[in-house]
Amino acid sequence: QVQLVESGGGLVQAGGSLRLSCAASGRINMYTMGWFRQAPGKEREFVAAIRRVSGITYYNDSVKGRFTISRDNAKNTVYLQTNSLKPEDTAVYYCAATTGLDYWRPEYDYWGQGTQVTVSS
Repeated sequence: QVQLVESGGGLVQAGGSLRLSCAASGRINMYTMGWFRQAPGKEREFVAAIRRVSGITYYNDSVKGRFTISRDNAKNTVYLQTNSLKPEDTAVYYCAATTGLDYWRPEYDYWGQGTQVTVSS
């Protein structure tokens, strides 16, 4: 069992940056870690993922070049650095952990409670 707690969200102007963190209660080195987001009235959307062993990263096309996912297994923490934020990035951002292969599907084993990111124009 892994409990995930996100932090770092907030209100930022367009073009700004935020660093989201996801702290796990247990060891994350056996999980692929992902970030998803959900805007009001929309489905939960894949943002980024990082494999447990290789560290290979994957991104939604809409955030490529702007967001960076990273992990620190020693600290059991995952990060999402978000740069050049746009109003359409506004959403609740969720951290999640999975042992599965389909990193882009919102079918992860464990989820955090989410952190709100609001980007003003």
